[in-house]
Amino acid sequence: MNKRYLYGILVIAIITVAGSLIYLNSQGKSNSSGNAAYDDLPVPQSLLSQLSISTNVANTNNVTQLQNQRVISSAPHSINASPLTQDGKPLVLYIGAEYCPYCGAERWAMIIALQRFGNFTGLKYMTSSASDNPPSVPTFTFYNSTYTSQYITFVAVETTTNKFVNGTYPTLQTPTAFQTAIFGHFNPSGSIPFIDIANHSIQIGSNYDPGTVFAGQNWTSVATAIGNPSTYQSKAIVGGANLLTAQICEADGNQPASVCSQQYVTALEKP
Repeated sequence: MNKRYLYGILVIAIITVAGSLIYLNSQGKSNSSGNAAYDDLPVPQSLLSQLSISTNVANTNNVTQLQNQRVISSAPHSINASPLTQDGKPLVLYIGAEYCPYCGAERWAMIIALQRFGNFTGLKYMTSSASDNPPSVPTFTFYNSTYTSQYITFVAVETTTNKFVNGTYPTLQTPTAFQTAIFGHFNPSGSIPFIDIANHSIQIGSNYDPGTVFAGQNWTSVATAIGNPSTYQSKAIVGGANLLTAQICEADGNQPASVCSQQYVTALEKP
């Protein structure tokens, strides 16, 4: 076999490898807008671990800073109602939809907050609808996931899918009559996402603008950014998670103390 032939094979191999790398890199860039090819794939534990935010990062993202920078648009507000419980624990009820970009944004903060009280299994990647505004927010779905906690009960209802079919989004889950009554009583406009924290407080909508926080991002870049308190993603998402955490602590009697005694919680709780 002559040297020219070997050289030709080597050149072809290099071009093939380079082409593969370019393709993979282009795929990664396309995912910055929330590539729907990831929809319904399991979320690895490595990414969930990145959503277990350190106390230092959580304390840095305080509500005063967020309000001054106009990241937080609406905080949970307290209500006067009988406590909402399930299985003998305060119930956190979420009603949203996979297509909804504001639901997609808020799930990041919810997962961070809820992981402080328990653990998720079965979470999957999801993107919000490509037809909504903003389109294709990289997020997760609570559908078919499981949450366990000794302090609270979490129930999620993802009402529709994220795929627009024949002018509508197909039904995924239907709220029970009880859930529908709560949703209608506290949220007559029917807006989502809707979060009822044990009838202690209600949040309607996302605490931050998904178009700003997730522009040009994918799951990996967002998960990395929230660990750095100087980033816009960390200020918004971790700040929103802190607000939810404080509301849950107030509803469940400030348990566990390892969470509810932290400055990022006590600074937000009502005096």
